[in-house]
Formats: sequence, structure tokens, C-alpha cells
Amino acid sequence: MGTTIYTIGFAGRTAQSFFEDLASSGVRSLLDIRLRPDGQLAGFAKRQDLPFFLQRLVDGCAYRHLPELAPTDAILKTFRAEKDWDAYVTAFEALMDERNIPGELDPTIFGDACLLCSEATVAQCHRRLVAERLARAWPGTEIRHL
Repeated sequence: MGTTIYTIGFAGRTAQSFFEDLASSGVRSLLDIRLRPDGQLAGFAKRQDLPFFLQRLVDGCAYRHLPELAPTDAILKTFRAEKDWDAYVTAFEALMDERNIPGELDPTIFGDACLLCSEATVAQCHRRLVAERLARAWPGTEIRHL
């Protein structure tokens, strides 16, 4: 495939730094992989607002919600209660297997795309797990965390 998949989180960031990082990276589409993109904690990154901001601030960058790449409520609830990252990874990877990810995905939508979730860093974030899974399946894929 030979492409770059970017990742970004919005927590702890200003809107200015978020959109400037997207614009300077050359991202052409933002793929929202959050379970709830309309939550009250989303601030400037709410699903209904992102297309407007992206069109104007990131040179016409497209927006797409991909809930099939989000963890389930049950996985999130268990992680929040137990704080066991290894168990979270195991559960999330099993979910991705069950959903046949990346087999069910169209690789062409991931070229110069950026995976969006809320976490400030990728250390304990499912966007990293998704990006790494795609890179393993699609040779030549590079990952860049913004």
C-alpha cells in the first residue's frame, strides 16, 4: 500500500494546535474512531462541528466516522474500572478479530488519513492499536502520531 496513517487525540489540546497539526501534516481525511463522537466532553471535536472546521482550517479535509474501529461500551467500562491495559488490549484485539478488521475495510480510505480519538497520548489509546493493526496488514504503511 505504501501510505501514511496519522493519529491524533484532542484531549488537553487547544483547537488551534489540533487543527494546525492536521493542516501541516497534509492529512486529507479525518477518520473518527470514537464510540461517542457527540459527547459533551468532545468540545471542538464534536462530530457535528468537525466537518465545518476541517473544510475551513485543514484545506478541505474530509470527515468520516468509523464506529467499527471503536471499542465497545463493555470494554471501556471494564478498563475504567480495572485500569488493566493488557486486558484492554486483549479484549480490543479480540473485538477487531471478530469484526474482521482490517479485512472489512477499504484500504483506499486510509491514504493520508488521520485516526481520531480523545486520548492525549497514544500510550494507552486504541487509535495506536488500530494503526498498528493496519500497518501489520498493509505492507509499506507508516504510522505518524500527531
